[in-house]
Amino acid sequence: MNRRVVITGLGVCAPNGIGLSAFGTALDNGTSGIRFQPKLAELNFACQIAGEPLVPSNLVNNYFTPLQLRGLNASGVVYGVIAGVDAWKDANLSLAFNETPDWNSGIIFGTGLLGVDKFRAAIHLIDNGDVRRLGSDSVLQTMASGISAYLGGILGCGNQVTTNSSACTTGTEGVLMGYERIITGKAKRVLVGSCSDSGPYVWGGFDSMRILPRKYNESPAKASRPMSASASGFVPSSGAGALVLESLESAQNRGAKIYAEILGGAVNSGGQRGGGSMTAPNNNAVQRCITSAIHNSGISKFDIDIINGHLTATSKDAVEIENWSTALDRKGVDFPYINSIKGTVGHCLAAAGSIECVASVLQFEKQSVFGNVNCEDLNPEILKIVDASRIPQKSFYYQPKILAKASFGFGDVNACVIFKAFNE
Repeated sequence: MNRRVVITGLGVCAPNGIGLSAFGTALDNGTSGIRFQPKLAELNFACQIAGEPLVPSNLVNNYFTPLQLRGLNASGVVYGVIAGVDAWKDANLSLAFNETPDWNSGIIFGTGLLGVDKFRAAIHLIDNGDVRRLGSDSVLQTMASGISAYLGGILGCGNQVTTNSSACTTGTEGVLMGYERIITGKAKRVLVGSCSDSGPYVWGGFDSMRILPRKYNESPAKASRPMSASASGFVPSSGAGALVLESLESAQNRGAKIYAEILGGAVNSGGQRGGGSMTAPNNNAVQRCITSAIHNSGISKFDIDIINGHLTATSKDAVEIENWSTALDRKGVDFPYINSIKGTVGHCLAAAGSIECVASVLQFEKQSVFGNVNCEDLNPEILKIVDASRIPQKSFYYQPKILAKASFGFGDVNACVIFKAFNE
């Protein structure tokens, strides 16, 4: 149980950048990936904007064989494979082309919905009596574990290869699942991450719930407003993030670059009790998740100098800030720096946690705190708790020491992970 776990690879396929360089630059500059979606307008959505990775068709050829590309119609699979393979290569790990699996390497790659467009096409064929035209790829692209199955075959991993699903906490939960597998000695390294499909069949339910912003169809970049007084709902998005977790011993033995260390974390649920519901968090559970993560990581609540929050640009942002303040017993200028990248990427649903974990770790690499966009009019309820100086509007130079990243999801589920600057 004394094994240390470090991060040796990162990959991302986000609405505002595909690949670490493009993604990091976009976050540094506050560049948005939220755009007007003509298809949503055609379908009479009230919110006609979304964040969607712009994947060139020629880029996809670098990740899939011609056989795999035949009938490929699952955007989440595309995003996940790009992010996962990039993270693997970033860790300087080779693709296994021999007949022996890599028994020491595993994959935990989550999703919410997968292959929605493929499933819709399959339903059409079945309803028309053309079941024989479905093809074997329809199963792989529509089963939840399709993404981990694709990556498992591409990377040749022989350890546990599986998919987790826990709404918006999926990606952050997956980091902790991989971390626990390594500290218990069951794997040397685990590729963790999550992905989410694009399109109206994924985003439609949220539009019907009237929880998406409706007044920004002509100004998409201004729509996602975490911690803002004028926040009017989250912008639906998609994409994937991936991280290679590895035992420190393994990483050092092969001379791997180390981005950061994982100290620990916690997951829990509010049980949809005590004010919690299918869509609202139990505040006591959120606070317990944060304090448990701190305790499990062996640090003090005063050691945290940056928080990357869930902060979706809804009325719950102020509640989240209050929960952080209560859990950490810190407020005003003593509060850690806090940011949310949802202002530039929107809410990537099941992919949110993993993309935001990549962004969190990049702050160690870039020695900076990423700024918050669209919150020039900070919520006055938040300002009662946190000094405005702790909510930076623009990115600035800073050497993070310990960062807390949390995600909170539908079903009253929570996850919090603690990252630390690596020191030998």
